[in-house]
Amino acid sequence: MVYALSATKHQKKNKLKKFIDFHALYHMLSIKIKLPTIIFIAFFTLSFHLCIAQQDVKPNFIFKTIVIDAGHGGKDPGAHGDYSFEKNVTLAIALKVQALAKKKIVHIKTIMTRSTDEFIELNQRSEIANKNYANLFISIHCNSSPEGTKKIANKEKGVLLLVYGYHRKEEQMEALRENASIYIEKDYQAKYAGYTENDPSNLIILNTMMAKYRKQSILFGELLNQQFTDNNGRGSRGVKEQGVLVLAHSGMPAVLIETGYINNPDEEKYLNSEDGQNEIAASIVNAIIAYRDKISTK
Repeated sequence: MVYALSATKHQKKNKLKKFIDFHALYHMLSIKIKLPTIIFIAFFTLSFHLCIAQQDVKPNFIFKTIVIDAGHGGKDPGAHGDYSFEKNVTLAIALKVQALAKKKIVHIKTIMTRSTDEFIELNQRSEIANKNYANLFISIHCNSSPEGTKKIANKEKGVLLLVYGYHRKEEQMEALRENASIYIEKDYQAKYAGYTENDPSNLIILNTMMAKYRKQSILFGELLNQQFTDNNGRGSRGVKEQGVLVLAHSGMPAVLIETGYINNPDEEKYLNSEDGQNEIAASIVNAIIAYRDKISTK
């Protein structure tokens, strides 16, 4: 199931949402976790949500660092069209975003997860952002529809903005395709053990910590969507919530941008063109500026 979000709907749901995930606690009881552990996690969850509830949308910091992540790379080509690979398109767009951000945003620090055609493990991408205390993590990708490069009428097109989702079951192709990159890595089972739902205490704590940045992630996603649709004339599937692993461990607001369907011949041509890449980069940078203006104290 895909979860489509808007800031307004999210705010309404938030009023009804309880502080503690009782479903997860019930699951913990069913697998016989000791009572002191349950009490600690419940207290931690309640305290953390109370702190978040007292915070305004504007945090007390100056927006100054963004991490730009060009999806895939090296031995992981990502999706493909008739003549191009996702890894090359995302890198070209990411480099344009970096150059334009430096030009248009004063005192901004931009960090690339990769600047060449190299394979960067998913946990390293978020680790780069975390170690540099980034204020925003932007992961750039290309979408692909199930029919592949087969030429059919009314093929999928447009952008899609993904924020990290709490619900990991029955997710759509975008999350499955992006998360599949972990299997290329050595010792992936040990590195991503915490990504499973087998440990309900990990699930509760992860959900609670990610809630701190969820509101800002949705805000940035909506600003991106506005840029792509209103100012750039692109079609969009909107802002959706999915369990994309590259966003799961990012300790800051984070959005994955599916810039277009690379297996659609028209979209592939646009994604590989200088004009298309420049338009996409401009939309991203304009959204960054609008986002910074909304959340920065200076």
